[in-house]
Amino acid sequence: MSHKIEFIYLSEPDTIKLGITDAPAWVDVCEEVFGLLAKGDYLMGGPNHNSHGMGIIFPKESPFPNMPVAGPDRRFFAMPAYLGGRFDVCGNKWYGSNAANTAKGLPRSILTVLINDKDTGAPLCHMSANILSAVRTGAIPAVATRHLGRKDSEVCAVVGCGPINKSCFRHIITQAPNVKKVITYDLFLDKAQAFADWAKAEYGLEGVATTELPEALKDADLVSVAASRLKPLHIESSWIKKGALVMLTGPAKGDDDLWTKSKIVYDNIKLHEAYVEEAYASGDVAGYYAGVIGGPIYTLIDAGKLPKLEDSTDIGNVILGNKPGRTSDDETIIFVACGMAVFDVACGYELYQRALKQGVGQKLLLWDEPYLK
Repeated sequence: MSHKIEFIYLSEPDTIKLGITDAPAWVDVCEEVFGLLAKGDYLMGGPNHNSHGMGIIFPKESPFPNMPVAGPDRRFFAMPAYLGGRFDVCGNKWYGSNAANTAKGLPRSILTVLINDKDTGAPLCHMSANILSAVRTGAIPAVATRHLGRKDSEVCAVVGCGPINKSCFRHIITQAPNVKKVITYDLFLDKAQAFADWAKAEYGLEGVATTELPEALKDADLVSVAASRLKPLHIESSWIKKGALVMLTGPAKGDDDLWTKSKIVYDNIKLHEAYVEEAYASGDVAGYYAGVIGGPIYTLIDAGKLPKLEDSTDIGNVILGNKPGRTSDDETIIFVACGMAVFDVACGYELYQRALKQGVGQKLLLWDEPYLK
């Protein structure tokens, strides 16, 4: 019996060759994952099996000259998961981030995904994952658009004009065929204008750029928020059009009415319960809440102003028909998405299967025979 183990390595160009930029396909994959989440056929990290991941957060100062110290968005994260259904594999996204990277001509985050055999732990595929991660992040609000957006949506507001919101928009637009206009908001007008110009050139849409958030939101049927975590924005409920779908891929603050007078749909209630559990375990609930997308909502739940998480709705159960989604065109909905390793595993597995069929990637040897038995 052979004990040889090889695995496939996929570079970023390999993942492009395998279709990672084919937006509609990844919306379907992410919709499938939401169904598995609702059924419970998955595991993530931590004793609650729902942790976002485990990270290294660097200290503000250190007596060791080579130890990194804290900086804007400087961290490492390991995000392990098992995903069932047709995927039936384990995997991990390894996430290194440092805002100072951009001054070196590098992306803020540099990411890889490893897919493993669920039984032996053997590596199956190791891949570049910057595009993969952006794609799964963008496909998630597109699933929300498919199930929660108004079918006659004509105006989409993009709040935050970086690469992640560009991915969100690329996927959202596949589910909103009636969109005719995009309104782009950023703190920097040149970034907002560049996004509007890109949307016009790419999709033939009317594009309007602004640095005034109320102006960006007032006519929008769909709102994609993916602004900087370093400068959370504030949204007033009066700025939102009745019947809009507001999709939070990044953090946002707001007045109480923004949350209490809207229908809130979560990506996965169990994940948000894990965030709350971790917040109380940290000893600094307010500080922890301030660092996660759902923080303003958890604060209102704790104050008794919103239904408890266990009494709320997540999109997987909407997809499965267990909970109602949009019930009228006048219903304003906020979709809260925090990112989960199961989506990276699903997309990574799909790329691995395509690589096997198409002969793409480089085979790497782990061993012919293990030295240690």
